[in-house]
Amino acid sequence: MDMQAVVDVARTAGSKILKVYARDDFGIRLKSDDSPLTEADLAAHHEIVEGLTQLDSSIPVLSEEAAGINWEERRQWARYWLVDPLDGTKEFIKRNGEFTVNIALVENHQAVLGVVYAPVLNVTYYGDDRGAFKLEGPAIKDAVAIKVKPHQPGEIWKVVGSRSHAGDSLVSFLEALGKHEMVSMGSSLKLCLVAEGAAHIYPRLGLTSEWDTAAAHAVVTAAGGEIVIADSDEPLQYNTKESLLNPFFIVRPTSFAG
Repeated sequence: MDMQAVVDVARTAGSKILKVYARDDFGIRLKSDDSPLTEADLAAHHEIVEGLTQLDSSIPVLSEEAAGINWEERRQWARYWLVDPLDGTKEFIKRNGEFTVNIALVENHQAVLGVVYAPVLNVTYYGDDRGAFKLEGPAIKDAVAIKVKPHQPGEIWKVVGSRSHAGDSLVSFLEALGKHEMVSMGSSLKLCLVAEGAAHIYPRLGLTSEWDTAAAHAVVTAAGGEIVIADSDEPLQYNTKESLLNPFFIVRPTSFAG
């Protein structure tokens, strides 16, 4: 797959988002689960679906904004695009810039290619079997390779998360981990912080959906990391069940020793 072409799709969708971001009115309405939906979500969705279809019309697209595809159909897919057109809508509404465009290619339940683009920050993370990279600009020739940073003995743990939203499970996890400091970030950028070595670990002991994680999952894997299910240590996979909710998970270097 032409990575530059996928990056271009994400960046074009990001430009659509920024046009709405510059307005006073985002056209906000609530979805059935009471989560917010803006005109930017929908504009990015249509741009991505069109762009990916032009790249290869044989690959189906599953997007957060068009997730009503029957499980009987979806379970037959061995290869498909998994998309969150605007991950971090609440961050978008708060205007803090910490929202992303997420595009992943999933093959046989694995996220094998991912692009995470933060339009306001003008930063793109991407990864596949050729490695993981961080790009500040449009052309991937200018990208810089990134790698996870394993925790060293005696080092203070840098943990992605938020103290204000720490439930009992996260508190217990952090107590077992030892001396640590929290690194805050919105949307799928949290996973990218682990991928680029800005944080050691990201325990997500709360609900997420598969489109929230797949693109950054590919980046993490390409950077030498992994995402495992919190209570089993099994790899996080995609399109294995009717529900599109993820189990609780942990993002970490593959050399993690506990």
